[in-house]
Amino acid sequence: MSHVKRSLISSTGMNDIEEFEKETDIVFKNKDLLKQAFTHRSYLNENPGFDLQHNERMEFLGDAVLELVVTEYLYEQHPDKPEGELTTWRAALVNARMLAIVAKDLQLGDYLLLSKGETRETGKARDYILANATEALIGALYLDQGLKICHKVIERYILSKLPEILKEKLFEDAKSRFQELAQEKTGITPNYQVLAEWGPDHEKHFRMAVLVGKDVMAEGEGTSKQEAEQDAARAALEKHEKNWG
Repeated sequence: MSHVKRSLISSTGMNDIEEFEKETDIVFKNKDLLKQAFTHRSYLNENPGFDLQHNERMEFLGDAVLELVVTEYLYEQHPDKPEGELTTWRAALVNARMLAIVAKDLQLGDYLLLSKGETRETGKARDYILANATEALIGALYLDQGLKICHKVIERYILSKLPEILKEKLFEDAKSRFQELAQEKTGITPNYQVLAEWGPDHEKHFRMAVLVGKDVMAEGEGTSKQEAEQDAARAALEKHEKNWG
């Protein structure tokens, strides 16, 4: 995918919309739906006269569409796999970490309408904005053209990640793996502590630490305590699995 870099604070006018459609081959009938999918709540706080709503309702819809399409695909393509295994595969495909990767593949960050403060966000905070924008894009596409087109786009950009997920075993439960490793090497069961939580109710974020005894092994973030714990456990595995191996 060729790409022309632009400012993160974009007017997202017709030229930008056309550029996105050209680069991704995702073409909308109603361009306002696509424009709204790029509109973060923070942008409206600084631009109260903007003619569209923010993208959170689309994100809510896109989340449901994404889960349905991925579930149906896994169910049909892997008839020999039990429900529990398919559930872990689905979770690996639709979690915030993977959706942020997809957003970067689509270069969504170049088209988002954000407040000046949000444009300075980096790291995991930035990834959550990108992941949410991916869901909003799917929701907007569903409203514009229905489930069949969504299925094609999700298969192209998200379900295509499944071979890598299976090869790298990214679907495995990081908390369980780290607990087994820690108990084997230290005889201690890890525990998790909340370090911080922030954000409004609709967009909560948590930072968790995983400890073995009194030692902090790693930290993680997520939009729920469970997601942050998984992130912390994953980070702990990356840091300590080789040393303990």
